[in-house]
Amino acid sequence: MSTGPFFLGIDGGGSRCRARIRGADGTLLAEAMGGPSNIYQDFEGALATIMNTAHEAAGKVGLATEQIHAGMGIAGIVTSVGADKIVDAALPFASVTVDNDAYAACVGAFSGGDGGIVIAGTGSIGFALVGGVRHMVGGWGFQLGDHGSGAWVGHHAVRRAALALDGLLQPTRLITEVLSRTGGNRLDLSRWSEQAKPKDYAQFAPLVFECAAQGDVQGMMIVIEGAGAISNLGRALLARGAKAICLLGGLSQVYPPYLDADVKRALAEPQADAVDGAIMMARRGQGLPEHWS
Repeated sequence: MSTGPFFLGIDGGGSRCRARIRGADGTLLAEAMGGPSNIYQDFEGALATIMNTAHEAAGKVGLATEQIHAGMGIAGIVTSVGADKIVDAALPFASVTVDNDAYAACVGAFSGGDGGIVIAGTGSIGFALVGGVRHMVGGWGFQLGDHGSGAWVGHHAVRRAALALDGLLQPTRLITEVLSRTGGNRLDLSRWSEQAKPKDYAQFAPLVFECAAQGDVQGMMIVIEGAGAISNLGRALLARGAKAICLLGGLSQVYPPYLDADVKRALAEPQADAVDGAIMMARRGQGLPEHWS
């Protein structure tokens, strides 16, 4: 096994938590996957998921977490207060460097250099680093924003299903499929919605895109509106000086055909993912170059 120091990257999102451990020379040592880890939605639950996922990864290579320098990009961190809460929790690592998941993803996508990202996952956010200055658009969470995100797409599908139950909208395949999962009457749909979280709405996003591709009018309307929201995030970053945009997240492969032409022209492939971006954060915290190469 690679010799120390060892670095752990955590990408804590609204639907899953990813962990990766690398040696100082960049050697990949272990990876693990956990559940939702958005600290805004459930701080204690997110910390528990993060630690469980980190322990799983560390256990695969016989390391104690106290031997590992951790970098964390966590969903739900909007201000420094959220990061400070995690630091104050005194998690058992050799060191902890924390920021929001968009920052970690941008660091990874451009290996610490300038550029912008738009994340279209369970939530949505635009983030750019330009000359060392941060620029953030969106990222307000499900209650206030997340336009174009998986949760937003799914939520719009469920809302249309409710309209269809009232006879206010013509049912399509999308509506029928949604109601088959949530309940085909007012009582069942109401009970489902009372318990639903963003990740529950996001589960419908692949269905919406599939139906849109098949000409389902309701699916097409949702996807076109969502693509407009994602395009707006990208355009805002370009206006702030980003020269290239990486589209990331679970919907990154299905949105590009629907994006506005100016944003589509600016799209670039990421150099690394958010987990490696978090490792780069931890390396920087120890005075090392971001990238091991």
